[in-house]
Parts: sequence; structure tokens; C-alpha cells
Amino acid sequence: MEIKEIMNQVADFFNQHVAPLHKITSVEMNDQEGWKVIAEVIEEKEYMKKYAKDEMLGTYEVLLNNEKEVVSFSRRDVRYRSAIGQEM
Repeated sequence: MEIKEIMNQVADFFNQHVAPLHKITSVEMNDQEGWKVIAEVIEEKEYMKKYAKDEMLGTYEVLLNNEKEVVSFSRRDVRYRSAIGQEM
């Protein structure tokens, strides 16, 4: 149940502040620091649709504290959706 709460918290944060969440690819617990989540977001969807290009996926690293609050996030990669992704 706790992982669902973490995933929902990250989805709510991204939907409100960054862009609609596409997918969460990993959730890892760190006893001392909280949680680390890797999430993918479709970047600039309307712009890419307008110019008939492949969608761009941004890969973000998100850190949550032990109270399950998002404390930081950063974009680690941007790639075409059809490109094969690399694990971080």
C-alpha cells in the first residue's frame, strides 16, 4: 500500500506543477532519506503534435522525504518516445 501512496503523491505533484505524468518506472526506499522515484512525462505535447513529430519523454528523478512529501525533482533525460530508453 505504501508504494501506491508514493506513486499517487508523485502523480498529483506532477499533474499540478510540471506536466501530466506518463509513467513511473521505479520506486526505491532509502531508510535515511525517504524515497527515490523515476518518472516519465510527455514534454511539450501540443507543440510536438502541431509539428507532427514524435512525442518527447522527459525522465525525472523525484525525491520524497519520510513523510512522503516531494522535496526535490530534476529532469535527467529527454528522448523521443519511440527511442529506446536507457536505465539511469
